[in-house]
Amino acid sequence: MNAIAKRLYSSTLSAFPKAGKTIWWLLKIIIPISLFVSFLQYYGVIAQIAIILKPIFSVVGLPGESAVVFISSFFLPLYGPIAIISTLPLSIREITILALMCLISHNLLVETAIQRKTGSSFIIMFTLRLMASLLGAFVLNLLLPANLGANHIVHKSIEFGSLGDMLLNWVQNSGYLSIKIALIISGLMILQSILKEFNILSILSKIFAPFMRMMGLSDESSFLWFAAQTLGLTYGSAVMIEEVNNKEISRESANLLNYHIAINHSLLEDTLLFVAIGVPAGWIIAPRFLMAIIVVWSVRGIMKFKKKSKVFSQLSKEAI
Repeated sequence: MNAIAKRLYSSTLSAFPKAGKTIWWLLKIIIPISLFVSFLQYYGVIAQIAIILKPIFSVVGLPGESAVVFISSFFLPLYGPIAIISTLPLSIREITILALMCLISHNLLVETAIQRKTGSSFIIMFTLRLMASLLGAFVLNLLLPANLGANHIVHKSIEFGSLGDMLLNWVQNSGYLSIKIALIISGLMILQSILKEFNILSILSKIFAPFMRMMGLSDESSFLWFAAQTLGLTYGSAVMIEEVNNKEISRESANLLNYHIAINHSLLEDTLLFVAIGVPAGWIIAPRFLMAIIVVWSVRGIMKFKKKSKVFSQLSKEAI
């Protein structure tokens, strides 16, 4: 028993330096962006951008004012967009479509920067999430029944009396977010270290290998996939950075996983946030899951085609 306790202590202790490095890197991205967005919201810049996008939103069955929610979701975790939704006169059907869009594209700048750190293209990941959210909304608008759930209750929006009030609110929210990030990343790194120490990661990989393969992912993606689904893309990818740097997951496998979690992540927490305001869970889980699988298999097909083309081109040159 003493030997097990020593191994637990040693693996826990070894996780803290890695966690500290990852937490600091995340906060360097998140804190400045959140301050910048707070200024944009306070001075009405996001609202002006949303006005320009009104025609696009009519195509997916949404009123023009809902564009404010979608644009805000680019820069913020889901709590922000949900707070804005509560101030708008939207039906549950409209909120369901908007929820799908926000679930795919929320916190876009921060999360895409994190995915870039693991080897994926920033432009490709950004474009993929943006196009998937619009396509998903378009299809969902065609499939959803006309009457879906009860009417949405509109709450009063939060308005700041001065710039100082806005900054105080930002400091409070940033402090809470920083503590949350520190606790979750530290916990994940400790869990990861313990699972490795006792060889549980390899056991999990074997158990869930068929499920990973069905989705077009590698066996070594198991733990990272579950981390992304339970805790979100930010935390899942933060752990992936460590795995890639230590060469415990190949760049190709990490890139394929990024394609999946770009569209389908945080199935637990994020989904429940929208369920809490009346959105039917099935309509926001199934589309993301199916789109992610289709995208990964499509990317695998493209990669295979490129490899064959490269080999064919090389053989042709040698023949000449």
